[in-house]
Amino acid sequence: MNTPADKHTILHLAADTGRLVLENGGETHRVEETMNAICRAYGYDDVDSFVTPTGIFLSVSDDAGHTRSVIRRIKHRSINLNRVLLVGRLAESVISTKHSPRETRRELVRIEAAPAYPAWLTVPAASFTAGFFTLLFGGGTGDFAVALFAGGGIRALSLLLSSIRLNEFFINVAGGALASLLALAFASLVPGVRSNFVIIGSIMLLVPGLAITNSIRDTLAGDLLSGIARAMESFLVAVAIAAGSGIVLKLWYLLAGNVP
Repeated sequence: MNTPADKHTILHLAADTGRLVLENGGETHRVEETMNAICRAYGYDDVDSFVTPTGIFLSVSDDAGHTRSVIRRIKHRSINLNRVLLVGRLAESVISTKHSPRETRRELVRIEAAPAYPAWLTVPAASFTAGFFTLLFGGGTGDFAVALFAGGGIRALSLLLSSIRLNEFFINVAGGALASLLALAFASLVPGVRSNFVIIGSIMLLVPGLAITNSIRDTLAGDLLSGIARAMESFLVAVAIAAGSGIVLKLWYLLAGNVP
């Protein structure tokens, strides 16, 4: 039977594993299953977990009936599905090969310390994503070229504002405003560029697709609280994008008299 010290170590190890999954875009049931699997792999079958988008609650009990619990507050979330994949593989290896808690902790630290995708890669990727979304919605070659510039600008601005810990709501407001401003400016200067196609293609970078997907998956899995919370998060992001774009469009109309 595991000792109380072992229980403390394994409890925190499982909670940190779940935190890493949740912070990088994993859905609620994946976080719970990962933590439960790690606890059971180390001999604690009596484990209960409750996860929301902003918090993790985990408790384990040993054969003597002693229970210990831990809470992890999630304050910052991003999207890095590669980390989610690596943590999932780590949990599978713990179950199959019985790594020691120290070895698992060392691997978990390595995964968390691995650098995210660099700006030199994500900015061009955002540019081409915006450009091809513009084509998908019916834009032309000129619209595609402007969307390339707008998409890269939105991504660079998001990285800059994230580095100073600005609230995600205001980052999306700024992104929507920049998309509209660039689209209107180029449409007024370059013949043939249509601002509506550039705007809709560019703001697709800000649409919370993963949050919407996880909201549906959490709801179908029975995690109603997490599903509702993620749905509300998606709604607020949509409001932020609309507010940023709408403010710029309205100001442009008031100052220029028309929207190109």
